[in-house]
Amino acid sequence: MSQPRPASDPRAEAPAPRRRRPASLVFEPPEAVADPEHFFDLESMEDPCELLRRSTELTLAFRVAADRATEYQAIAAAQLTDPKRFDRMPLAVLAEQAEWSEDYALKMIEFGRGLMRDGGTHIADAG
Repeated sequence: MSQPRPASDPRAEAPAPRRRRPASLVFEPPEAVADPEHFFDLESMEDPCELLRRSTELTLAFRVAADRATEYQAIAAAQLTDPKRFDRMPLAVLAEQAEWSEDYALKMIEFGRGLMRDGGTHIADAG
């Protein structure tokens, strides 16, 4: 008989490098956001080496931010559907609210439960 395998991590498609410290994401002034060509001042950089360095920093920062946001989503999904909660959210409602398929919502719930159980993120102890 085959052994059960753990649920796959929804983010496992491409592991994000975590050795380099990502660039900090700063909010752009409202006037810059209004200009569709403006993006973290990259469009004004003349030196291609500097442009590559800064755009790479931003790419890494966005990847790390996306990974962290996914962890928060998973933990929230696990908390909202916890069978111990009297007001737990049904899977279909969670999926609709998060704009996920029910299969993906189930994977996120399992991922979130694993994070909370293993302490895989600093927010697991906050709830």
